[in-house]
Amino acid sequence: MLNTIFRFLGIILILAAVVLIGRKAYHSANTSVQGVKKAPLNKKLVAILIGAGALCVLFSFSFTIIPTGYTGVRVTFGQVEEQTLNNGFNFQIPFVQEIVLVNNKQQDIKFYDNPISSETSERNTVNFQGITVTYQINPQKSAWIFANVTNYEAGLVNESLVASAIKTTSKTLSPNDCTNRSIIEPKAKENIQKSLDEKYGTEVVYVNKVVINDASFDTEYDEKIAKKQQAQIDYETQQIENKKNIEKAEADAAVTKTDAQAKADAKVIAAQAEADANKLISDSIDDNVLRNRYYDKWDGKLPTTIVGSDASASLLITPDAIENTNSSASSSSTTSIDTSTSTDTGSGTES
Repeated sequence: MLNTIFRFLGIILILAAVVLIGRKAYHSANTSVQGVKKAPLNKKLVAILIGAGALCVLFSFSFTIIPTGYTGVRVTFGQVEEQTLNNGFNFQIPFVQEIVLVNNKQQDIKFYDNPISSETSERNTVNFQGITVTYQINPQKSAWIFANVTNYEAGLVNESLVASAIKTTSKTLSPNDCTNRSIIEPKAKENIQKSLDEKYGTEVVYVNKVVINDASFDTEYDEKIAKKQQAQIDYETQQIENKKNIEKAEADAAVTKTDAQAKADAKVIAAQAEADANKLISDSIDDNVLRNRYYDKWDGKLPTTIVGSDASASLLITPDAIENTNSSASSSSTTSIDTSTSTDTGSGTES
């Protein structure tokens, strides 16, 4: 921009000098009065105007301002200098040197016209379309690229290199991964970067991003993919259902086990309580307790005979028992008397 201003200013000054000269010549040609002294041409002013104009024009060719995002490459008589020029004001020898600007900003190159046909790892044909590669030139390598790459602005990242890298990528991926942008795009970026490094060297061109807008198969394969995906969804759904059933069965079994354990624990506790109660009763029984229980069931009739010297082991004989015993004894005595009488009678007879 500044170069243009100086050139325009120089041209204006030179034209001003030309106008002065032409105006003087015109007045001289149209003046015919005798004896009138003509005004002389101010040659000094004309020289100043011409000189200033020429200097302005010359100065406009003696510098270049490199804007942000660009680097400069100085070319002297066609020879490219290895040193890259930084942003700002840079001098050059007019008509001898030239400073060429190299864009170091992120740049997009798009491949939309021709689809890229490739294969998956399962040898299925896949077509990629709408590919955009975002790249950036290393500022330190600007001079090398300008000197060694023909038409670097359009051919630095070319379609054949990108197509080859994408084909290499797709052949390592399954059909599902080839249509998954989060998988194929990073891998394609890695392969494109590898191809550029092999072609130009490392750290010359950086690939920042790769976008693949579309990856498609033929209709028949799409139907197969749809069926496979549906089968996978059904399988996963069944697995989830099976897991739920297993978890429910395990939960039911745990509840049953807990209930059974609770019932068993309750029985153990009850048995232990009963045993403790029996032991407590057993420990609490003595002669007085037994005697009290006997008295609780006594009908009010006193015993007539106590057999035994130990009170704890004595046999209590009630009147009923005595009557029964006496009856038995009387019967026995009668029988004995009768037997004796019979004997005596017999004896008397014999006498």
